Amino acid sequence: MSDVIVTSLANLKNEVSYGNYHTLITDEPIEAGGEDAGPDPYTLLLAALGSCISMTTKLYAKRKDWPLERVVVRLRQQRIHAADCVACTKETEGYVHHIERSVTFEGDLSAEQHARLQEIAHKCPVHKTLASPIVVTDLKEEAAAD
Repeated sequence: MSDVIVTSLANLKNEVSYGNYHTLITDEPIEAGGEDAGPDPYTLLLAALGSCISMTTKLYAKRKDWPLERVVVRLRQQRIHAADCVACTKETEGYVHHIERSVTFEGDLSAEQHARLQEIAHKCPVHKTLASPIVVTDLKEEAAAD
């Protein structure tokens, strides 16, 4: 996996470079002080999760030769008080980030295939990453210079 390099531009805009010459612009909405020139960071996070769910279920269905034609993933994120989190299994103080999702499969699928794809949707790598402890560290100087 290649590095992702984020370079600040004017105001809150950033250029995100990745892979071989791919770029995109991120920004904040106007009401948050940005110029709405691109997705905000939480939108990118949800896009990563939704894309991973779609890709994982499509690959699974393809491997099984199931007639999955299209996957639609709808996501929303909010920060809620831990005390109000019905889905939380661990006692947590402060706030938790709660992501709600809806996954719809289109195609001539049996009830069993549909149910299995819903199970697989919870097993995508990004879902597993977000559900696990995450450690963010500084790059080592020699690695950052590459």
